[in-house]
Amino acid sequence: MKHHKYLIIGGGMTADSAVHGIRKIDQDGAIAMICEERHLPYDRPPLTKSLWKNTPFESIWRNAHGLNVAMHLGKKVVALDPSNKTATDDAGNIYTYEKLLLATGGSVRNFPDFSENIIYFRTADDYRKLRELSEHGSDFVVIGGGFIGSEIATALAMNNKRVTMIFPENGIGTRIYPQPLVEFINSYYREKGITVLTSETVKSVHAEGTKTIVTTGNDTKLSADGVVAGLGILPNIDLAAQAGLAIDNGIIVDEQLRTNNADIYAAGDVANFYSASLEKRTRVEHEDNANVMGEMAGRNMAGQSESYHHQPFFYSDLFDLGYEAVGELDASLDIIEDWKEPFRKGVIYYLRDGRVRGVLLWNTWGQVPAATQLISEKTLHSRGTLVGLISD
Repeated sequence: MKHHKYLIIGGGMTADSAVHGIRKIDQDGAIAMICEERHLPYDRPPLTKSLWKNTPFESIWRNAHGLNVAMHLGKKVVALDPSNKTATDDAGNIYTYEKLLLATGGSVRNFPDFSENIIYFRTADDYRKLRELSEHGSDFVVIGGGFIGSEIATALAMNNKRVTMIFPENGIGTRIYPQPLVEFINSYYREKGITVLTSETVKSVHAEGTKTIVTTGNDTKLSADGVVAGLGILPNIDLAAQAGLAIDNGIIVDEQLRTNNADIYAAGDVANFYSASLEKRTRVEHEDNANVMGEMAGRNMAGQSESYHHQPFFYSDLFDLGYEAVGELDASLDIIEDWKEPFRKGVIYYLRDGRVRGVLLWNTWGQVPAATQLISEKTLHSRGTLVGLISD
């Protein structure tokens, strides 16, 4: 039985940030990190972005030098006993703790009937597998038109691969972008050589020799050297549920990032927290949230009592287009578009009941603080008050 003052379950960006948070307050308390992956903590965004632009793979590793953490890689915690403050992994090892952080992230959604022929893109190993396929193959199918799908399609096309995108919605990013922008992005991707199959499903995926055959809902057959899917993730809540913690679209935490057990915290993709700016509970699956929330959880585990009032931002790169965004991006909200140059540069505001709930900064840089402030003010707005309000 191994005892540590701080036990962190998970080995991603959130977990690594928590270690740094703990060490800012407590330089000596014993920390252990238990991680299913066999890699030390690394940054995820480069897997769909900079690594495809000749950035060295080694650049993804996060710096934990001198922080004195016991790393248990390739291990999965299968049971928690909050009353005895123990965690048991799949090898039967038992760890005791004083403070515990659940940074368990999420698991990819998949097609249960034909998973083995698809790369469900999320990890460094997924990147390596796809990169290896891309070095020998030329034809790829990307299933999904959301955040990951659009970035992976971009990455492959920028590396001179023939790419076909398949998704059931009517366009790329249709759940978050206004319809005119969706239509522009569809045509923009097609101009870049990508075949975009909208309003289409996948019936089957199977191997034929060295190729993978994708059959669509209308019985079109596509031959590919690799098939990638970006279908989103489901928060890893099973451990929390087994331990009797409160769950609802993630693990419910208070302002200090504690669960309903005062010695167990949760942070990152898996944490359901109250957003003071949006006046509702939410769960955010992006880098900024992982880093800021993870570090605050670490500091609070080490004795601080800070409140998480941060409004996370996120970003994406789509060929020579890109954006930063804050708050709720939901195409069903009231949308006000303020284009400096249509579909090339502008700001899109998402409103509910006249209040700004989200801001999309399309090729408009350095304005995340202004967008964050606008959401937090909770002022009533209209087209007249918003047009021209934010620009770079």
